[in-house]
Amino acid sequence: MKNFFKQFKKINTEPLERSNMIWSWIGSFLGIMSITLIHSNVLGDKDLSLVIGSFGASAVLVYGAIHSPLAQPRNLIGGHILSALVGVVSYKLFSGNILLCSAFAVATAILVMQLTLTLHPPGGATALIAVIGSNHIHELGFIYILYPVSTGAFILLFIALLVNNVSKHRHYPNKTINIKNSFL
Repeated sequence: MKNFFKQFKKINTEPLERSNMIWSWIGSFLGIMSITLIHSNVLGDKDLSLVIGSFGASAVLVYGAIHSPLAQPRNLIGGHILSALVGVVSYKLFSGNILLCSAFAVATAILVMQLTLTLHPPGGATALIAVIGSNHIHELGFIYILYPVSTGAFILLFIALLVNNVSKHRHYPNKTINIKNSFL
């Protein structure tokens, strides 16, 4: 039993410093607020039904785990866009069987992200949302890739580039990742 609990030993890629936590909070607040404001005021999404949940998970990565290979710009943008494409295609092919469609979309999105070195865990949710989302999402069809997915991912990236480079102790994107062995 003692060995079982040893596997939960603290492992963290980000320093547990007050300033790091404050910048993570500021970045995630500004990133999600920017998405909601632009979607609502510029793109006309008044009820925010197109602010997809996977953006919250991406915010955790690009503001709270900025050194992770999974949080790098290529992964954020590529992971969301490719997964959205997979999700829309999956829905168009298998919408008659939502169980098969859901599993196929997520599994295929993971495979595509791995093959393209764009693995971004929230991408799996982006693919799934294309399948199990509201009728509003389904009616968008391939536009889902552009709006809300691409616009949201690029907004998160823009805010991440600004906020994560204000402090002299935070740098984004992470330039120290070994490209041969990473998803950057």
